[in-house]
Amino acid sequence: MVTQLESTTKADIIYPDSDGKPMSDNTKQFRWITVIYYNLEWLFANVLDVFVAGDLLWYPVEGNNNIRIGPDVMVIFGVPKGDRGSYMQWKEGNIPPQVVFEILSPGNTQTEMNKKLVFYDRYGVEEYYLYDPDKNDLSGWVRSSERFDVIDPVHNWVSPRLKIRFDLSGNELLMYRPNGEPFASYLEISRRLEEVLQRAEQAEQRAEEERQRAERLAQRLRELGIDPERVD
Repeated sequence: MVTQLESTTKADIIYPDSDGKPMSDNTKQFRWITVIYYNLEWLFANVLDVFVAGDLLWYPVEGNNNIRIGPDVMVIFGVPKGDRGSYMQWKEGNIPPQVVFEILSPGNTQTEMNKKLVFYDRYGVEEYYLYDPDKNDLSGWVRSSERFDVIDPVHNWVSPRLKIRFDLSGNELLMYRPNGEPFASYLEISRRLEEVLQRAEQAEQRAEEERQRAERLAQRLRELGIDPERVD
C-alpha cells in the first residue's frame, strides 16, 4: 500500500514548463544564446538522437519539482529530437544533458553562478561552459571520473562531445565547427541561404533561357525543312 501511495503521489506532481524568468537580460546575452543554439542545431541537424534545447527547464529527479534548472543551451546525446515542454530526465532514459552553456549577464550574481556549477556537477553534466561577453571571458569544466575539473587553458580547447573549438584570441569568443567553419549569426546564416537561393534561381533562369534558345533553333531548322532530331 505504501508503494501504491508513493506512485500516486509522484503521478500527481506538476512539473511547470516555465520558471517565470526571462530568457535573457539584454540583447547581447540573447544574441549569444541564439548563436550557440542555432549553430549546434545546424551541426547536429542530421543526427536523429541529439537533442539541442535553449532555455528549457531540466528536471533531473522524479518526484521533486523544486530540483530544476533552465540552462541557456544544453545538448543531450542519446535522445530523439522533438518538442518538449520541459526535459524530465526519467522520461528520457535517465540521460542527463552532457553539454551545457551559460551566458553571463550583469544581473547574474556570483552566488547564483556557483549554485549552477554545483548543480551541473551534481547531476552528471560532462561539459559546462560559461561565457561572459562583456569581458570576453570563457570558463569551462569537464568531467573527470566523478567530478568537474577546470579546463585550463580553455583557448583552443576542443569539446570532447561536440568537437567544436573555442578561440579567445580576438575581441570576442569564436567557435569553430569540426570542419573548421566558424559559427555564424542567424543573420549570416540567413544571408548565406539567400545567396544559395539566388544562385539556384539564376541557374534555373539560365537553364530556361538555354531551353528557349534551343527551341527557337529547332523551330528555325524545321522551317528550313531540316529535322532537328536528325542533325548530328
